[in-house]
Amino acid sequence: MTSLRIDKWLWAARFYKTRSLASDEIGKSRVQVNGQDAKPSKEVKPGDTVCLRQGPVVRTVIVQALSGVRGPAPVAQLLYTETPESIEARQKAAEQHRLAREPALSIEQGRPTKRDRRQIERNWNDRWSAGID
Repeated sequence: MTSLRIDKWLWAARFYKTRSLASDEIGKSRVQVNGQDAKPSKEVKPGDTVCLRQGPVVRTVIVQALSGVRGPAPVAQLLYTETPESIEARQKAAEQHRLAREPALSIEQGRPTKRDRRQIERNWNDRWSAGID
């Protein structure tokens, strides 16, 4: 086998769970082969450079081998080598994600509970009641 469809290779190399997901990502121009946007039927061969975006991370890999079947993860990792720049960028993005605070945690109070609502009503009535002194 001298060449293989890019969607099938991405699936076999375990970048995407299914071939249809790989095809969808290729269709959204999130995968480039040798610097050019690819189509699902684009043929790749050993030595080609594949740049793909997975979420916020852009990975650049060099095709080392071809496989038309999806095997175990250790075998799939032998199909490519990731460039040092890509590894560094991925680690930097992971560190930023780890240090960034979760946006949902910044919300100190959400919707009031039943108890909170009763307390608010009690305070509201006490504040605005007109009493005769």
